Amino acid sequence: MPDVVSYIREENIAVIMIDNPPVNAMSHAVRKGVWEAMDKLNADEGADAAVLICAGRTFIAGADITEFDKPPEDPRLPDLIARMEQSPKLLVAAMHGTALGGGLETALGCHYRCALATAQVGLPEVNLGLLPGAGGTQRLPRLAGVETALEWILSGRHVSAAEAARHGVIDEIVAGDLREDAVAYAKRLLQSGAPVRRVREMKIDRTGISEDFFAGYRPQLAKQHRGFYSPPRILDCVQAAVELPFDEALRLERMLFDECKASPQSRAQRALFFAERTISKIPDVPKDTPTRDINKVAIIGAGTMGGGIAMCFANVGMPVELLELQQDALDRGIGTIRRNYEATVKRGRLTGEQVQERMALIKGALDYSDIADADLVIEAVFENMDIKKEVFSKLDGLCKQGAIMASNTSTLDVNEIAAVTARPEDVIGLHFFAPANVMRLLEVVRGAKTARDVIASAMALGKRLKKNSVLVGVCFGFVGNRMFFPYLREAQRMMLEGAAPERIDKVAYDWGMAMGPHAVADLSGLDVLYKVIEEWDYKPDDPTFFRVTKLLHDMGRYGQKTGAGIFKYEGRTPMPDPQVAEAVGREAAKLGIEQRDIRDDEIIERLFYSMINEGALILEEGIALRAGDIDVVWTSGYGMPRYRGGPMTYADMTGLKNVRAAMLKYRDRYGDRYWRPAPLLERLAREGNTFSGWRAA
Repeated sequence: MPDVVSYIREENIAVIMIDNPPVNAMSHAVRKGVWEAMDKLNADEGADAAVLICAGRTFIAGADITEFDKPPEDPRLPDLIARMEQSPKLLVAAMHGTALGGGLETALGCHYRCALATAQVGLPEVNLGLLPGAGGTQRLPRLAGVETALEWILSGRHVSAAEAARHGVIDEIVAGDLREDAVAYAKRLLQSGAPVRRVREMKIDRTGISEDFFAGYRPQLAKQHRGFYSPPRILDCVQAAVELPFDEALRLERMLFDECKASPQSRAQRALFFAERTISKIPDVPKDTPTRDINKVAIIGAGTMGGGIAMCFANVGMPVELLELQQDALDRGIGTIRRNYEATVKRGRLTGEQVQERMALIKGALDYSDIADADLVIEAVFENMDIKKEVFSKLDGLCKQGAIMASNTSTLDVNEIAAVTARPEDVIGLHFFAPANVMRLLEVVRGAKTARDVIASAMALGKRLKKNSVLVGVCFGFVGNRMFFPYLREAQRMMLEGAAPERIDKVAYDWGMAMGPHAVADLSGLDVLYKVIEEWDYKPDDPTFFRVTKLLHDMGRYGQKTGAGIFKYEGRTPMPDPQVAEAVGREAAKLGIEQRDIRDDEIIERLFYSMINEGALILEEGIALRAGDIDVVWTSGYGMPRYRGGPMTYADMTGLKNVRAAMLKYRDRYGDRYWRPAPLLERLAREGNTFSGWRAA
């Protein structure tokens, strides 16, 4: 028997122990080991029951995802679970840590389940573009009910032991030593004459499940999981659990699982899964790099960004001081924070008591001296280099030694900001994304002289704030905004060529983006975009470059904030505006740009291939460490759908030769100012390689 699984007997109870660190993934070796343990159990005349338990910090936390792209090896998990369920000897799963995916499915194949109160269970396969493929869609509805099972599977969330027990998924919560208590529980079950209870033989409670329940569920599902491949198939499987015999429904589940696994969406989501777990790996900042204590945090600026950043800290229980130099500005900022929290209460996501607890963590300050003892100061003032330099000059003379001084700049040179201080090693960029209290992305911007322990501290802080923290280098716009500019540049250029902005946005939205490029520009503010473009030292000498932004800015159309930008607004709903179409048409005529019909596929190529090419330049320049880091930036901060995997994974799956060919097509039409393939793209396309497989020399 492989070492990853052991079998011993304590009196009349066998203990099957899985020890496959770090998370006891259900790899082939584990499956084989458990299968052989079942052989031993069946042959062991002294064993009346068995406990399945795991060593280390968790129960089985899922399948071994690295095996998904390899030929399957027997025993497959569904076959193993079926064998366990058919055991004539009583089986008890003893859970701690997390029992997720194939781990929970394995537990559902046991006859009874006990767990520590701290355990969590769940079926998160939807987050990988999959569905539970080892009986999860069939057994969970039999225990928890149809609606609960659908909610758990479609959300992929982790469920507490207490909630799982309320729904009959956990039979016993234990408080002492898990192994001792599980063995004792198995003995009590035997003594009480408890039957071998197979979930597959249970009837599904159809209370509240009308004949048209599933048909009525589909429109809601399509809205909540727009564009995703696996959720409708999850619904198909749960519907089959209700309507078909168990074995027939199980075969459907397995067929649909295999379809999902082979889909481009699942491959993209699995790539993103690994990318999100790799972003913390920094070659010259090892895991054991010391970090600085960050207990007292101060934020300069109580505007939209400063207030949102303050909420990030309060949301995880960290006290924060919010500095404004005028009382009315401070009052407005704190008032906005309170209104944001109260809106969350109305949506049922917070209680009034929780709001009070979080507001109590946010203190106002009116003088720089009030924040002199902060461990971390984050500047969130207006995006202007002179203003930021002034702030950092003050901080340099004020902050205690060892304090980290961070800028929330979204485009400006962190090295230039750091240069006004006598301690540039303490300066770093912490670029939060609006709304900061919602968006998961944090770009950690490493300056030329930023100390390694400051980098390690910033990355650790991001994890504490529950952000996807991506380390990036210094350039205009870093990673996210640098790639956003060609995306928006092409959107506006296509307006000049005759494509209506609402059509461009619809094509982008239908491709999967949370919002189209023009709606994003209006939301961010065309006045802000105009100022950034005007102050961009190295912008191209091109009269068409963001010409629409300048045109509308000069017309006083700043976006949602003025009720009119690229679109006009009824509340927050964007509406096409003939006035914009006429003005853009006149501007195109002045520039000598002929208007024409533009196909959807051209819109997609110009929006995303321009972005991808910029990503290739970013990689080669070392601004991002890996292609996966870029993917995390775009899926966590810019509304790119997870099922695309991010721009670089999308490029890999499209084929870099195809991306390069399209680049050359547009170069022939527009010249090589914007459409010259990046050297890295050229090389990888020629070699037949991918961005994901590329590593810097």
